[in-house]
Amino acid sequence: MSDDLVQRVTEKIMQRIERDKWPLVVNISNRHWHCTKETFEKLFGEGAQPTPIRNLIQPGQFACRETVTLRGTKGEIKKVRMIGPFRAYDQIELSRTDCHALGIDAPVRDSGNVKGSAPITLVGPKGEARLPEGAIIQMRHIHFHTSEAEKYGVKNMETVKVRVGAPPRDGTITVLCRVREDMKLECHLDTDEGNSFNVKNGDLVTIL
Repeated sequence: MSDDLVQRVTEKIMQRIERDKWPLVVNISNRHWHCTKETFEKLFGEGAQPTPIRNLIQPGQFACRETVTLRGTKGEIKKVRMIGPFRAYDQIELSRTDCHALGIDAPVRDSGNVKGSAPITLVGPKGEARLPEGAIIQMRHIHFHTSEAEKYGVKNMETVKVRVGAPPRDGTITVLCRVREDMKLECHLDTDEGNSFNVKNGDLVTIL
């Protein structure tokens, strides 16, 4: 084995050992929606703007006062909150349990990959938006700033193994890494995943 290869392997091993010292925060992502300005005005009226009520960990993102009813072929879910700001596409993020309640078959996708996803209807106080696509089950993921990704030794769109929960309901799951300059270190699971492993907002998880 060459000295160069030995050095690279040693660096990888040391990096994995260091990961145990750097647990990261996990937050549970409840059902929510993102939308275009056009869709928002269909729901809340011409010229309407979202009302921020709380900043989120991810820079520039915020929970909004505005909520809608989600409607599928079998049922509906009321008071689902918007996450701002406006986007260039409509995206409704659900759990598998939500999909069963609504009667829709949403695919598991990374954020922004809504082409060919499930149709859904959003009902607001001023009107409704019948979307031919946009409903997804968000892939479990970790946000990294580029400097944080370098520290943890991960790359954008790479998957890693993460240990979550505590005995007897702990487990190892595969999580997508999302790396951008405008992101901040945070792991996101949906409500079904949080319930499965008895994980709550603010708990710590470790990359294996």
